[in-house]
Amino acid sequence: MSAIPSNAASAGILQFMIYSRSYCHLCDDLRDALRAALGERPAQIEMVDVDADPALVERYDELVPVLMGQDAAGSWVRLCHYHLDVQALQAFLAGGRPQA
Repeated sequence: MSAIPSNAASAGILQFMIYSRSYCHLCDDLRDALRAALGERPAQIEMVDVDADPALVERYDELVPVLMGQDAAGSWVRLCHYHLDVQALQAFLAGGRPQA
């Protein structure tokens, strides 16, 4: 996983990563749904092409798109895959751990 600049995290900006593919409309749909669900909250959303890394293909191939969020401790948490799970996102935003 690539690192998000620490100044973004320290500024209170939410950090998300979507494991995606370049030709995946579900990936774009998930990103757009996440942006809509976040509303005005500042967030950085990074799209990571799994096909660029064989280890990511091995791990996420059939699950793409996969939404990850960085928690307050700096750990990446898998929130959902295929479509936005609004309840998991809300639990994550409230500081809880989603049931992924």
